[in-house]
Amino acid sequence: MNTQHAPSAGRLPFTFGGIVSGFRACVPVALGVAVYGVLFGLLARQKGMSWVEAQSMSLFIFAGASQLIALDLWGPNLPALSLIVTTFIVNLRHVLMGAALSPQLLRLPAGRAFGSLFFMTDESWAISLARYAEDGRRGRLSDGAFLLGAGLAVYVFWNVSTALGHVLVRGLDDPARYGLDFAFTAVFTALLVGLRPRRADILPLVAAVGAALLTLRLCPGKWYILAGALAGGFAAAFGPGSTPSREAGK
Repeated sequence: MNTQHAPSAGRLPFTFGGIVSGFRACVPVALGVAVYGVLFGLLARQKGMSWVEAQSMSLFIFAGASQLIALDLWGPNLPALSLIVTTFIVNLRHVLMGAALSPQLLRLPAGRAFGSLFFMTDESWAISLARYAEDGRRGRLSDGAFLLGAGLAVYVFWNVSTALGHVLVRGLDDPARYGLDFAFTAVFTALLVGLRPRRADILPLVAAVGAALLTLRLCPGKWYILAGALAGGFAAAFGPGSTPSREAGK
């Protein structure tokens, strides 16, 4: 990574300092992620996964929601097709998340952009989106490496907590009894507060929640995630106050 020369025209800088900044900014949220990383490690052991299997999933798949879904389906007769389709639906939201960051990603070389996207999670995406929006309001040039640093924070904490949950945690036969099953909801609620929704965000939020709840009632599986994401996205794109050339985060 070149930290000495100014970026070429149209490019964002991509510096080691940006990675450090993103990592530091995401640590508080990554600590929350670690709670359900421990939960994943614990449940993986209870499902009969070895430490190597569970840790490999966290290292190479690195998708918390999908990993927990896989555990629900895990067994001697693994329904591979159902697992693939379900995780595909759940992760379609990343298409919209990537689109929200496209003003920054398109100003990076392909290798750096796609490398950063491997580490992108809901948490690092939200924090990076907020940072890039703040940079835009202040007239600052964003550092494209911020997203990578934020994602690396989650990656490190997720993998360490997976190992701790599998190897060290004992005696939690019912994680819900201790509120660990609420970790997902708590983290995402905190992210929503941190993004400081504006008045213009009310309609997309209502549309997303309404579409997700309706789809949850009418359709089996995880289609409600995609429905909520699409409804919120369309409401933001075509609702009152939208403009054809809105900048990301503004």
